[in-house]
Amino acid sequence: MSQFNSSIIWAFLVFTTIVYCSTHASECHIDDSDGYGRTFDGIGGISGGGATSRLLVNYPQQQLGEILDYLFKPDYGAALQILKVEIGGDSQTSEGTEASHMHDSWDENYKRGYEWWLMVEAKKRNPDILLYGLPWSFPGWVGQGTDSPYTNVTITADYIVRWIKGAKTYYNVTIDYIGIWNEKDYNVNYVLTLRKMLDENGLNQTKIVAADDKTWAIADDILKNSELADVVDFIGVHYPGTMSTGAAVQTGKQLWASEESGSAGPEYWARILNQNYINGQMTATIAWNLIAAYYDGLSFDRAGLMTAMQPWCGHYVVESPIWITAHTTQFTQPGWKYLKHGSGVGKLDKGGSFVAMSKNGVGLTIIIETMSSDHSLSTLIPSYYDQRQNVTFVLKGSFSKITSLAMWYTKLEFSGTPSVFFKQMSPVSVVNGTVTLELGIDEVYTLTTLKGGGHGNAPTPPPYQPFPLPYGENFEGYPENGEPNNFAQQVGSFEVVKSSDANRSKVLRQVVLEDPIDWCPYINLAFPLNVIGSVEWRDVHVEVEARTGEVNGSDSVFVANRVDQGGCQTFGAQGYFFFVFPEVQKYELTNDLSRTRLLKSGSVSVNADWNKLGLSTTVEGQVTGFLNGNLVFNVSTSNKPKAGFSAIGAGSFGISDFDNFEVSRTSQHVKGKGIRRDDTLYFKSFKGPAG
Repeated sequence: MSQFNSSIIWAFLVFTTIVYCSTHASECHIDDSDGYGRTFDGIGGISGGGATSRLLVNYPQQQLGEILDYLFKPDYGAALQILKVEIGGDSQTSEGTEASHMHDSWDENYKRGYEWWLMVEAKKRNPDILLYGLPWSFPGWVGQGTDSPYTNVTITADYIVRWIKGAKTYYNVTIDYIGIWNEKDYNVNYVLTLRKMLDENGLNQTKIVAADDKTWAIADDILKNSELADVVDFIGVHYPGTMSTGAAVQTGKQLWASEESGSAGPEYWARILNQNYINGQMTATIAWNLIAAYYDGLSFDRAGLMTAMQPWCGHYVVESPIWITAHTTQFTQPGWKYLKHGSGVGKLDKGGSFVAMSKNGVGLTIIIETMSSDHSLSTLIPSYYDQRQNVTFVLKGSFSKITSLAMWYTKLEFSGTPSVFFKQMSPVSVVNGTVTLELGIDEVYTLTTLKGGGHGNAPTPPPYQPFPLPYGENFEGYPENGEPNNFAQQVGSFEVVKSSDANRSKVLRQVVLEDPIDWCPYINLAFPLNVIGSVEWRDVHVEVEARTGEVNGSDSVFVANRVDQGGCQTFGAQGYFFFVFPEVQKYELTNDLSRTRLLKSGSVSVNADWNKLGLSTTVEGQVTGFLNGNLVFNVSTSNKPKAGFSAIGAGSFGISDFDNFEVSRTSQHVKGKGIRRDDTLYFKSFKGPAG
């Protein structure tokens, strides 16, 4: 059967078999007498895809602990049950680049990046949380001279297995699930090889989720290939619109929405958490992304379950999807069972839905949502009707002796009245096995026999403060292979290393030597780029000491202002980029990272080793460049883009080093002489994440 035909038949079957409550009595039966439906696998969030947690790690320890509690602590906030993380591949994957544990075939290091730390912190708060790793990109060497990770599947499988083993060896965390390649083609031979190598390395407990794509196509291959069927444990699809296919169900595999939008609004999130199972029999839903801990102005502003992008002041926002998630996660656990459609799972007569779960008759939780089509309509989910309604839930089977249910309530308001989020209400009595509720529109209810639950009690976070200026960084206070606070690498991988220069202790080094196997389709427009500050900066002066490497060096280094975006954009980053080319003794001022919009160039005396680059931009459109304290150019420009980040980087992949970075308002800068002595530089000392 073709995928097209099976999808049509499955859609027809879903349409004709979804059970609504009785139109006459508005009764919904909650009954386990005839058994259970599928096993619930959990609700989760994704850190990665990419660098979405970058600004989280250097939050003040008090606020950092509060944020992590809201995400992972049971009976407190989101109480997430799955944490999915990116396996860094040295390539831009949305909001930035996550470092690989193996930049080259001869290089293996498990101190890089922050996903290890995040998994450890999640486990501290919830030892039962399930961990899931997925690559978005791969270092170039994995492709063996090609742009595919499947050229030698043994090399790629070994690369992934080493990451899983590193998690256990260095951080004592077990990876429960492993994916294939985010939203890219899967390769059957690779999947088979990965399973074989996992087993050979004693990683039998790590299950395979395939294929993390936007279609259910792998289900057809599973039905045709018994070997593939034996090794794929879960079928994961991104943004499925609550629907699976007949072929997917026929495989008998657990079906997951392995990436969903956690930021499309609380009403959308509430709807899909129920209806992914009701319509598509999906037993896990994982939000991209876990937390918007990256700068505004990058690819997807504030697309997280929470927002935390001001580590310099500790400000964060507990967004509404946290409390929608809590309605399910605080009162269930992976391993519980959904009741069957028609006996605890279904649609409400006048709009909305309900799902009931139990641990084999011990404990009962019912989640009800009445999201209106006005507020939760998406291109993936069709319109529907919604009205106020009275609904009676009739408890039968092993639930017939329940006499009371705890109730938690959310009311979403869209007309200026404050919404109510996850409020504990008075328990409701079960009379003669029934509970009747008057349901409004845009509401969420949880009815449960469990006595826990909590709304969190952290103090109000500090108020928002803009990025502090002037600001300086000498890279001395970081461990080797660490990433400096507040820098957000967009292309390439920058890490702190010991300097080979006797006059310096540590420097920041761009270490990627060749093009990675990319996830982002536009990455060919970009060179190594590391941004900092605010996308709203206009009149700033930035300077840095930099050099290209003697061996495997880049061809140039640069400083930049008004960088308007990261590296995964259709037309590449725009801004003002001051490149210096030591080997050929020249400079370029360009209006874009890809060097296609040349504003000025010429010969200049460049040191063979370290050089100090400075760049000023003013609101009037003047762009001024300095090299080693000497004026190189002063150009009047079109003043576009109007604002953007400051940045450092290189004009090609290869080694380049940076030290003594400073940024200030242009008015604070004395041309060619650096920051005025009476201005206090803001050096953020590194204290590490909360431990």
